[in-house]
Amino acid sequence: MARQARKRSSTGIYHIMLRGIDRRNIFLDDKDKLQFVDRIIKAKQAAGFKLYGYCLMDNHVHLLIGESEEIGTSIKRITVGYVQWHNTKYGRTGHLFQNRFLSEPVEKESYLLNVLRYIHQNPVKAGIVKHAVNYPWSSYSQYKSAYQDKSSHIDEQLIKAYLSELDNFEEYMNALNDDECLDVEPVQKYTDAMLINIIQSQINADDLKDMPIAKRNKVIKELYQQTGTSVRQLARVLGIGKSIIERAVK
Repeated sequence: MARQARKRSSTGIYHIMLRGIDRRNIFLDDKDKLQFVDRIIKAKQAAGFKLYGYCLMDNHVHLLIGESEEIGTSIKRITVGYVQWHNTKYGRTGHLFQNRFLSEPVEKESYLLNVLRYIHQNPVKAGIVKHAVNYPWSSYSQYKSAYQDKSSHIDEQLIKAYLSELDNFEEYMNALNDDECLDVEPVQKYTDAMLINIIQSQINADDLKDMPIAKRNKVIKELYQQTGTSVRQLARVLGIGKSIIERAVK
């Protein structure tokens, strides 16, 4: 079946989401996220697109971009170099991102603001931080800098046209809402106890430590993909180091 053509935006603004293939994490540490932000900035400088917002989560990325070229070309500018860098760092090969990124056109100013708020509140709704300003891997802090006339890699002028002062911006970005935008498919959340029960129904966790490395990694990767749990939680429940889990699921 042929792929459905992407909806074109009359404004040239798109909400983009990049996901890790097989739900894998595309960022395993802060240096990875820093490298990806650097790739965004370099692609922006090369292509001249407008960067209105972003948020880097462990296994997906949200971008809010005004195109200057075909949007797929801009995404390739960002991702190709990062994948090469990531694969070299972690000794892996092959795809890192799901082949077809998701996109939606942003046609109205009200939706533009909603999407930006949705992007900034991603780590809050995921329970990572209590306040969006405390998450270092989104464009929220870049907007704060721009409003304070400090250096920023965000194109803030369009948002400032609607939210002219920092107080207006912060009030809007932190307001309670029921925004529904492009997002990852919902993943079942397990408590540690629930996860332990699932694992024990399939294997004896104590046996993992005595398995040959290749077999152990295969079991860990299957559990990771089956449950959609985080590397941190899986390491905690299995009693195995986080670095071992990361190597197994990469």
